[in-house]
Order: sequence, then C-alpha cells, then structure tokens
Amino acid sequence: MSMPEQHEYLRTKLTRRGLLRTSAATAGVVAGSGLLAGSAQAVSPALSPTLLSSTATATVDGSLVAPFGRHLSFGADPRTQMRVAWQVPFAVRRPYLRVGLKPWDLGRKIEAEVRALHTPALSSKLPAVDQYYLHAALDGLRPGTTYYYGVGHDGFDPAGPRHFSTLGTFRTAPARAEKFVFTAFGDQGVSYDALANDQLILGQNPAFHLHAGDICYADSDGQGSDHDTYDARVWDQFLAQTESVAKSVPWMVTTGNHDMEAWYSPNGYGGQNARWTLPGNGPDAENAPGVYSFTYANVAVVALDANDVSYEIPANQDYTGGKQTRWLDRRLGELRATDGIDFIVVFFHHCAFSTTNAHASDGGVRDAWLPLFEKHQVDLVVNGHNHIYERTDALKGGRVSKKMPIGERVDSSREGIVYVTAGGAGKKLYDFPVPDSYEGHVKDLDEVKTYHWTKDRTKAVDTVEWSRVRYTGFSFIAVEVEPGHRPRMKVTALAETGERVDHFEVTRQVTR
Repeated sequence: MSMPEQHEYLRTKLTRRGLLRTSAATAGVVAGSGLLAGSAQAVSPALSPTLLSSTATATVDGSLVAPFGRHLSFGADPRTQMRVAWQVPFAVRRPYLRVGLKPWDLGRKIEAEVRALHTPALSSKLPAVDQYYLHAALDGLRPGTTYYYGVGHDGFDPAGPRHFSTLGTFRTAPARAEKFVFTAFGDQGVSYDALANDQLILGQNPAFHLHAGDICYADSDGQGSDHDTYDARVWDQFLAQTESVAKSVPWMVTTGNHDMEAWYSPNGYGGQNARWTLPGNGPDAENAPGVYSFTYANVAVVALDANDVSYEIPANQDYTGGKQTRWLDRRLGELRATDGIDFIVVFFHHCAFSTTNAHASDGGVRDAWLPLFEKHQVDLVVNGHNHIYERTDALKGGRVSKKMPIGERVDSSREGIVYVTAGGAGKKLYDFPVPDSYEGHVKDLDEVKTYHWTKDRTKAVDTVEWSRVRYTGFSFIAVEVEPGHRPRMKVTALAETGERVDHFEVTRQVTR
C-alpha cells in the first residue's frame, strides 16, 4: 500500500476497534485540534497541553519536570537563524527559551511553540503514548557569534542556580568564508555504537552535522507496508541519546524509508514535523520537510527526500508530483550561479551507487537526479540506507571518469562526482559481495558484481568498476572545508574507534 492508503487503513482500523475513544471532554479537544486525525499541528502555548493528552488530567508541578532531547537546526539563513527544539515528558505550563551572549545574562526570553503528538496503541503489545515537543525560533542573530541558551517552563528556570548546569551553546555561521568542519552519516538508531559515533563526532568540533535519514528506527521494518511495526517511545530514547551533540551542533536531517510513519499524516511525515524544525525553503515545507537547502560559508547544502523517487520502496513514490525534482533543478542552478559558493553538497537516504547485499543501488535516484547533479556540477553526494561505508571513484554518466584510490584528489568541476555511502552510524551492519577494501588492506578490486533496483522493482545485475573503498564497521565522515583561490574539501571516513578508514580531497578552480 502507498503511505496515504496505510494512513487511511490505520485510522479506519483503530477507530473501529475503539482505540481512539477517550473521555468526552478530552476527545472533543483532541479531535478538534486535528492531532488524532494524524497531523502534528502546532498548538498555542496559551492552551494547556494537558488538553491534548488522552491520559493526563492535570499538568505536573513544573519543578519536577526536566526538559530533555535538545536539538538544534539552522533556519534558512544559518548566519542569523537558529531553531531550538526539546521535549518534556509531561505537559508543562508556559514553556520558553532564554538566550544571550553570556551564560549569566540570558535576558532574551522567547515563548515556545508546543507540538504535541498522541500515538494510540498501534498493536496489542504497545501502550498509547503522548509526547510533547517544544520549539523556539531565533532570528536576527549576529553572524559568527557564540550564544548561550537554556530551555524551561513555569517551575524550571534555566537561568536559576538550580538549573544553571543545563545551559547549552551554539555558534551562528560566519559572515565570510572561513575554514570549518562538518560531519555526516545515516542510519543511526539507538545503540552503544550510535552513541560512540556521536561522541567521536563531538570531538571533531563540527559546525553542523548531516543525518541522511533512517533517524531513530521507531518504525523498525521500514518497508513502507501495512506490516511495519512502530513504537513512538524509541524517539524519546533517540533524542536523549543524541542530545550530548545536537544541543550544540545543528543536526540537519532528511527522511529515509524508516522515517515514513503512516499514523501521523497521509505521507507519513507528521511526526517529523512535530519533532524537527528545518529550513522550510523546499518545494513543500509541510508535506516534504526533509527537502531544503542552506549555505554555510562557501558550501551550499541540499537535502532531498529519496522516498519520492525510490524504485526499491515505492510507498511514497512521486508523492510530490515531480515538484521536488523540478525544485532541485532550479535550486542547484541558483546555487551554482551564486557568488561566494564554491561547493555544493547533496545528501539524501537511498544510494545512488552501492554494492551491498542488502539494498545496493536505487535506479530511481539515478534516473531522476544524477543528470541534474552533473548538469550543475555538484561536488559531493552523501547517502545512507546501506549500513556500511562505501565510496566511489569520480563518476560521469555512471561511469568512472577518474580512479580515486585512498588519498587521491579530484577537481569536481572537470573530473566528476564522488558518491559516498555513510550508513554505518549505529544500526546493525550489512556486508558486501566482495571483501572490504580500506587503508591497510586490499585497496583495488577491478570488478564487483552487484545490482540496482529498476522501475518494476526487479534487480538488474551490474558489473561495476566504480566501487573504490568498502568498510563494514561503524563509521561517519568528517569534511574539512578550506576556502581560497583553489578551495578544497578534505573528506575523511572515521571508524567509531577513531581509525581513519578513507580520505580523499575535492577541489574546484575558482575565478573571482
């Protein structure tokens, strides 16, 4: 079934079973807000969030409730905009954010937006869950500036002596290009290995982090079918796990197949809208929240939702009616023509090029987007989906245009695009049909037999020469960006142990 069909199926099935019935007063408010109809709508802070819960009858004493799961994200302009989100386990009164230039001077106070989610017992083994997500938008910030912030509510003041240790920091993007680092991976979930990767990422001091989808695996099946299982409580675990990094590093996510959660909205992204505030400058911010772009220093980043074009898992195939791909063509053209942007990095979930036994490559991604990447000279593409690290040679038209052994350099404006699969963030690892090849081991294998998914959902056999580096451990990538007359991105793949698995360099000749 498609995602809209699954959404309607769940609503009808659960309504018939009576699982949506609550007390008359509570049900009236909840249904009236549209929350149980599947949307994660914003609720006025003036309205007590208690009314959105089918289980709570009163707000809890605010002094007994501690916020958790803080995570940052950029607005459309990272120089002047930051979005702060967090969670509370119970309804609280008048949530807010404090922010300032010094930890002892958080004079600016911003009322938070409440986005409450109610998830009924979707199976006999799961309880109903009420979750309260809070969001604050910061605009008019100074570029290249460090801010201190705290989140609170009535009874919990982050600026008070009892809770001063809960303060966080963030730094806005610089006004001019300067050297910086960003990190990326996909397929994280909740695990010791996911936590280990988080801590190693924090040590890179990144300006931001890209998460290429399959964020927490509350939907553990991810096939986009009515048999998928879903446990909303996994989100609580994930956001608590990730907070150590995401409270100070903007966590820029897009949507994978496990992130389509049919209960909340027809396309499965109602839960995403409740939990994340993303730039919202794509073709349809409400229905396609994982499609957007932002610019940091001399790098433009474009996030895409590959569920829209996937041949392998078609539950949301063409849900934007082609709007995403048309927007991508326009946006890449605009970014490439913008002064000061040297590199364009695109990230999304399903792999354009991978050789694993699990998902391999998605022909839908290749058909829809590869011509646009080459037309607009994209410099680096990052994917997840396959739970490994794999990196191609430089490619043009799906063929090797330059061999890229470990340590090699490519001029992306002339020699082609390197595609990286960084799906080893924390979930159970996959394997390859051939041995791994990473530094200290065999580096070059001339041919690999694999497959790609076709439009009719069959596996077409590929014999490829582009798979240059393969690694089956937990890992992520760190990208060090240097501006200048010949700007460069130094890409390093790091195992969760800190071992360097791969490294290469992307350059571009710039005439100004």
